[in-house]
Amino acid sequence: MRGSGAQKVYETLRKAILELELDPGSPLDEVSLSAQFDMSRTPIREALVRLAAEGLVTTLPNRNTIVATIDFVRLPVYFEALSLMYRVTTRLAAINRRPEQLISIRAWQAAFAEAVERQDALAMIASNRDFHVAIAEAGGNPYFTQLFTRLLDEGRRILRLYYSSFDDRLPRQYVEEHELLVTAIEAGDADLSDRLGGEHAAQIVRQIQSYIARDQTGSMRLV
Repeated sequence: MRGSGAQKVYETLRKAILELELDPGSPLDEVSLSAQFDMSRTPIREALVRLAAEGLVTTLPNRNTIVATIDFVRLPVYFEALSLMYRVTTRLAAINRRPEQLISIRAWQAAFAEAVERQDALAMIASNRDFHVAIAEAGGNPYFTQLFTRLLDEGRRILRLYYSSFDDRLPRQYVEEHELLVTAIEAGDADLSDRLGGEHAAQIVRQIQSYIARDQTGSMRLV
């Protein structure tokens, strides 16, 4: 019973954080959460530990827990690393992919396309992440896979801003970009895969930067 309670708290808070319903920097008090969910502090604490492992909450030196901030000052450095990983993992996948890995990549792309059709932003974020991790795994370099996975996980709320810039109605052309990536990987064309990976990353970065620049509300505590 305790495990199911922790799971409920985890899922509820995770959704609120990823949907940006809980602003970055918002306090997460165990006592208040215990009253909100009508359960003891133990499952609350377990849920917060899981969220901390995903980088979604931060425990401060005074032991208070807050929603992890988004450091927009460091975004250019983050985007640089992310763009490089898009390119190198897609290139290596074109060289090293195995048939069963292509099946997995195709399956995640289908899940992403379906989520886009439903305008389900959280499902888009999850399936997009798993799609690119599957490509990285097909590349065969576990160090690149580990780094890219970490970058994708750290950027989930940034990706939420990306989908918000389209009001969650992602244009079909961006689904087709995934299709082009898969086709290039299947064909074993490393140079084309590299170029498409870079272009895919570049349009995401441009869209997010444009969205941030025109957001004048100032309502969200980012750093």
